[in-house]
Amino acid sequence: MDVYGLLGNPVEHSLSPPLHERAYELCGLDARYVTFEVAHGQLEAAVEGARALGINGLNVTIPFKRDVCAFVDLDPLAERIGSVNTIDLNANVGYNTDAIGAVRALSAHGVDLDGTAVVVGAGGAGRAIAFGLADEGMRVRIANRTTERATNLAGAVPGADGHGLDALPELLEDASVLVNATSVGMDEDATPVPQGALTSDLAVLDAVYSPIQTRLLTEAAAVGAQTVDGAWMLLYQGCAAFEQWTGNDAPVDAMNEALREQL
Repeated sequence: MDVYGLLGNPVEHSLSPPLHERAYELCGLDARYVTFEVAHGQLEAAVEGARALGINGLNVTIPFKRDVCAFVDLDPLAERIGSVNTIDLNANVGYNTDAIGAVRALSAHGVDLDGTAVVVGAGGAGRAIAFGLADEGMRVRIANRTTERATNLAGAVPGADGHGLDALPELLEDASVLVNATSVGMDEDATPVPQGALTSDLAVLDAVYSPIQTRLLTEAAAVGAQTVDGAWMLLYQGCAAFEQWTGNDAPVDAMNEALREQL
């Protein structure tokens, strides 16, 4: 039996096990997906323990995505982003599928990835998404509560520029894609984007998936913008991990059904 899993703290509410195990079942794979809550300061021991136990692959979540880079080789994209959320333990290589997840989520909804994208948030998710969209050829504008963080990230992303949140109305005037990569709106009725800055020309992806219909998505839909909920990004980053580990095409529809049964 092949074993895959998730390292993080906390992990008890993870939606990844049913997502992956539905795929194993449909593809006829003798595999299981388990979660491991790792104590702070024990990440290296956890990775080494997984290797010793013959675990085939790991996902990595908060707060270990950056720290785990020290214990695996990095593929070029993960090295540029500076964080890892998927490890192939057989090859000892770390990948970042968050970027892939956002790009696939938008593409699957027919969004043209050209023109200008505004990414709100300069943390781990924002960093990955900014690189992913820039690699697709988009001009990326990063807005963050702390302008310095946005500017620093923009300096690493080809062709990007950084701004404070107060610049959002101006930044969105000619944008075609808006991504919320912050936690604002998670389990709360809040949004980082002024409603008046939203237009019908936008495709809006909110990386938050709890609740599935955030205030940002509700307000975007009200002005006629196309909306993509955060579960799609979660789905496609999981599909990318599954494909990396198994070499099989991910059964996307079935994995999406398994995910949404948990929401």
